[in-house]
Amino acid sequence: MIAIIDYRAGNLQSVLRAVEHLGHEAKITNDADAIRSAERVIFPGVGAAGATMESLRALGLDVLLKDEVFPSGKPMLGICIGIQVIFERSEEDDAECLGILPGRVKRFDESRGLKIPQIGWNNVTFARPHPMFADVPDGAHYYFVNSYYPAPSDPGLVYATSEYGDVFPCVVAKDNLVATQFHLEKSGPVGLKMLDSFCKWEPGAC
Repeated sequence: MIAIIDYRAGNLQSVLRAVEHLGHEAKITNDADAIRSAERVIFPGVGAAGATMESLRALGLDVLLKDEVFPSGKPMLGICIGIQVIFERSEEDDAECLGILPGRVKRFDESRGLKIPQIGWNNVTFARPHPMFADVPDGAHYYFVNSYYPAPSDPGLVYATSEYGDVFPCVVAKDNLVATQFHLEKSGPVGLKMLDSFCKWEPGAC
């Protein structure tokens, strides 16, 4: 079973429908025991970093994700806000985040005339191979809704980039964790293919 983290926000149902459409069993839950026993975990959604972290702390899921789920080695996927809260801190709400990965989350530079948030399709360039990308073309377009982007301290965590004013990381990965800034569940066949690959991924193969 795949646990889809319920943190009282986000587009959880659309991710659940996408996963079930692909033929995988999934459940939206914030129950710690259900998350511990799941074969893999997805943290999807939309929302602000501060409010997201408040919900995770209130539910006790911050400690669970950082100190139990990630160290356990089970596959973890972050989508949209899920790529941002895995870092140490976000400029949005000056929020202290999970700190699973080193780095910060920054706001796009409005002084450059960028429309904030970025909403719509953008191409993605893969920086290094990963099993999630194995069957999708480099340069394919994915759907983004974001005002902030991850800035990892370690460049080796960056697996794909996109461009909005500047080139920015849009996929990061480490060990059993992979996260995308774009919405896999809203990105058509290439997004669903990547989501399906995650649902089948065994981290030892990375």
